[in-house]
Amino acid sequence: MKEALALVALILSLSACSGTSSRYSMKHDATPSRSPTSVEMQDPIPRFEPYSRQGNAPYQLFGQHYDIIRNVEGYQETGIASWYGRKFHGHLTSNGEYFDMFSMTAAHKTLPLPSYVRVTNTANGKQAIVRVNDRGPFHRGRIIDLSYAAAYRLGVVATGTAPVHIEVITQIQPPLLARSNESTPEQEASQLYIQLAAAQSRENLVALVQPLKDNYQLNATLDESNGLHRLFVGPFDELEAAQWLSTLRNNGYSGAFRVQRTNEASSFSDTIDDR
Repeated sequence: MKEALALVALILSLSACSGTSSRYSMKHDATPSRSPTSVEMQDPIPRFEPYSRQGNAPYQLFGQHYDIIRNVEGYQETGIASWYGRKFHGHLTSNGEYFDMFSMTAAHKTLPLPSYVRVTNTANGKQAIVRVNDRGPFHRGRIIDLSYAAAYRLGVVATGTAPVHIEVITQIQPPLLARSNESTPEQEASQLYIQLAAAQSRENLVALVQPLKDNYQLNATLDESNGLHRLFVGPFDELEAAQWLSTLRNNGYSGAFRVQRTNEASSFSDTIDDR
């Protein structure tokens, strides 16, 4: 039942271009009543962002299976771009944000969310940077669905679709601040874990370790601090953390969240990321 509900939620969240859900008040997409301003069409500044806990798990839609791209460094693609606007404005994107047709965003079927992409309209040479936060387009031959603002800037609105070349702009995760003057960035490099539970009784958490190994083949770690025992699984890279956080929350661990752990044994940073 949980798996079925999770699938339904995923399908509802895949808003870009599917156009099949009755949650939309409009039957067909349309342009807004005004053009985007020059400020709204400015390139977003690419920055490091942890991958969102929603929208990064492999999925199936319309009989097609999609795996999220693990290594986006140097990723490029050529194909057809389309755009979406009023019909989807204000509705949730696949990573849980709200779609704003006047923001420089886009949808892609398999890039991790969020990602920053440089888009070139090869028909007119215009370029723009967009932040990918949604899934789509699911029409054959299309590789990216642009927000109305992005499409307007690139000259795609007038034609509906356009040939484009896209390339991912990768950002390096910043290291944690050093704990002492003798610490080096390499020593302080962080790893991502997921905290599943906390209790004063260690035995209560030990009972959860074996089911985690049996059901998910995950490494479990117990940590004690100030009389409180905590149960973690990991370590993960960014995409793995996003995918496992979604899976574990959907399967009963509703209070799970991400933490960053340094290489220092049994030492977790105070940085907590719930995205």
